[in-house]
Amino acid sequence: MGFTEAAPGSVMIEMGGTMVLCTATVEEKTPPWMVGKGGWVTAEYAMLPGSSSPRIRRDHYQKGRAKEISRLIGRSLRAVVNLKAMGDCSIRVDCDVIQADGGTRTAAITGGWLAMIEALAWAASRGIANAEAGFDQVAAISVGMVEGEVLLDLDYRDDHAADVDLNVVMAGRGLLVEVQGTAEGALFDRADLDRMLDLAEKGISELFSVQRQALGQ
Repeated sequence: MGFTEAAPGSVMIEMGGTMVLCTATVEEKTPPWMVGKGGWVTAEYAMLPGSSSPRIRRDHYQKGRAKEISRLIGRSLRAVVNLKAMGDCSIRVDCDVIQADGGTRTAAITGGWLAMIEALAWAASRGIANAEAGFDQVAAISVGMVEGEVLLDLDYRDDHAADVDLNVVMAGRGLLVEVQGTAEGALFDRADLDRMLDLAEKGISELFSVQRQALGQ
């Protein structure tokens, strides 16, 4: 927590070899479609040039995958914020991957929530926002099947070899926010899906505990 000084909220999250810097900034305005309706939370995701090999081009930031992940992070964070009660302001969460070894989007969601909560508290202390608008936790993790075995938090090697790859986002109340699943190398049945979701839920419950510890709760 508090990894950088310029942004009201900042978190460096490490999950295995994956490192993501999440910063959250506050603007005392909202997008045109939210004027008079409450606050707004949005996110941007990018992989820094040296985060992977070969080097990531800087124009990668504007490409489809980065945009899709940005939208996923934004949706996940908004799912646990009462925008109507938030106040007439916006929080922008920037998730920059410092080092990529699988699960960058899920790490970004988990760390991004902490940065958002920190920024929300900062804004509340200045009368800009309502800190209680952030009413629940959110965290995410990857899970997949590799040679018939269900694995949690896949690194790059396991992700590359996985027959099935899932990204699971869950709120603190135990409700699912989003599930992204793909049969990469082999089809899977409902029982396989249940096994993966059960393991993801176990992993996310541990992440919730780490988040609360980071906030001193």
